[in-house]
Formats: sequence, C-alpha cells, structure tokens
Amino acid sequence: MTAVVTVTGLKKSFKHHEVIKGLDFSLTKGKCIALLGANGAGKTTSLQMLSGLMRPSSGSIQFDGLEKGADFRKWIGFLPQHPVFHEWMTGREFLEYAGKLAGLEKNEAKKRTEELLEMVGIADAKNRRIGKYSGGMKQRLGIAQAIIHRPKLVMLDEPVSALDPFGRREVLELLERLKKETTILFSTHILNDAEEVCDEILFLHNGQIVESGAMEELREKHGQAKIELEFKGNAEEFTENFSAIVKNSDVTAEGNTIRIVADNVEGVKNLILKEIVDKNLSLLKFEISRTSLEDVFMKVVQK
Repeated sequence: MTAVVTVTGLKKSFKHHEVIKGLDFSLTKGKCIALLGANGAGKTTSLQMLSGLMRPSSGSIQFDGLEKGADFRKWIGFLPQHPVFHEWMTGREFLEYAGKLAGLEKNEAKKRTEELLEMVGIADAKNRRIGKYSGGMKQRLGIAQAIIHRPKLVMLDEPVSALDPFGRREVLELLERLKKETTILFSTHILNDAEEVCDEILFLHNGQIVESGAMEELREKHGQAKIELEFKGNAEEFTENFSAIVKNSDVTAEGNTIRIVADNVEGVKNLILKEIVDKNLSLLKFEISRTSLEDVFMKVVQK
C-alpha cells in the first residue's frame, strides 16, 4: 500500500527536555489512523510537527510526490483540539472564507462550501451564526474547513474529547464517511473511539511509538482471550482447581464469577469444560470475549 507520508527519526525538545524521542512511521493512503496515547504522551506535539505548525528538532517528514524539504502544508488539513471560530459569521460565510484562505477561487470556494455543508450535515444551519451552533456542529464545521481544499491528509487533534454523547456520535459517523475522501490521522486517548472508526493504530507512549499496525493484526499479535464463568453459589472455592489446570493463565474470582485470561483459548476452553463436567459444577454462564483495544494498549505500554 502507498504511504501518503513517511516520518523518520522525528524528535522535539523543549529547553533540553526531549518530548518526542524519534518517531518512525508511515500513514497508508486512504486509511483512518488513530494516534493513540494517554494525556501527555506527545500526541498534540506530533500533530503540530506534521501540520507544519511546529518545527521538529530533528528528523524528516516526507510526503509522497513531493521533493525532500518541499512545503507540504497545502497537502494537509488540520483541526486543533480547541478550534476558534469567528462566531459572528454564519457557517456558510466561514467556510467560504476558509476556502479563499486555502487558495480556492471565489466560485470554487462557494461550490465547495455547499458540498461540504451537505456532507457534514449542517446545511440547514448554514445561515445561522456560529455562536448559536452546538459543540458537535462546531466540530463538524471545523472538519469541513480542514478538508475544503481537498487535502491528501487531514489531521484532527482529539476531535470528540470535549463533546457530549450526541456530538461525539455525530463526529464519529462523519469520520466513517470521510474515510472515502482522504487519509485521516486523528489523535485520541479514548480507546473506544479509535476501535470504532480506525483501520490502523499508532500507540504513542512517553514520546515514542511503542506499537503500530492494523487493528486485526494487533489483536492477533497481542491477543488474549477472556473467559468468564458464572456458577451457582460462591466460585472462589474453585479458583485453585482452574489455576492448576490452565497453567500460565491469569485466574481471578469474585463472588460467583471466575475470570480467566489465556493465550491459547481453544486448549484452555477444553480443559475448563472438562473440569466442569468431571466435577459436576453448577455452571450458569460460559462466555469468551475477544481482546479489546484497551487490552492491547495496556499490554504494549507495560512492556
């Protein structure tokens, strides 16, 4: 797959304190990629360097089709974590203004504005002043301005973290649609959001990429099955039995429930079922769940 941008050895220091410690990654064209990390991991600093708003201390950012060192800002769209709007403007006025700033001719800016107002779902409010918009509407307007010049890469810094559940849902659904238009890189510390819309993940921890790849590849690489057993009565007395038969697995008990985390789910499952049948245990529920993004994240950052 073609990479829209390749990052090599990217570093950033502030007053001799190295915040970004040498990032190496590429962003696949036409994909939605999540830059995932806890608060303070360096997500915003990384995006600001990628957007040209901050100069790296060292390293390179190379866009496909551009010569080394060329100005790549026209190829990108960017929405900061806390966007600022001229709230006295209407949504339509603001987008036309953003289009002209991005180099579009007047007629093209008007046409593109109408397209995007429909795409992001705020066409009915295009003549309303932005100061009257909800948080979700403002974020959708912000995304529209970020893609008005048809960038090859659009970057969104924590696009849903400050929104209520309704606004969050609106923006996540919009990202799903945008994947057909351009490559998306968005930063977040909310793992469920990344799991819902992204194709690939970059795990950022203490200024370093500690793991990356497609969602399913990461699940397979770091995957562990979680098995939950619910019994009639107190299950804690069975804990030692299951710990003995499923060696190298994490077995915990709470009330009438036993939880087992294991690598080899098929082998462990058969041993557990055999133990239940042999001991005639009163099983009420047997459930196997797949590895979540949170499980993968916790595993890679604790290495």
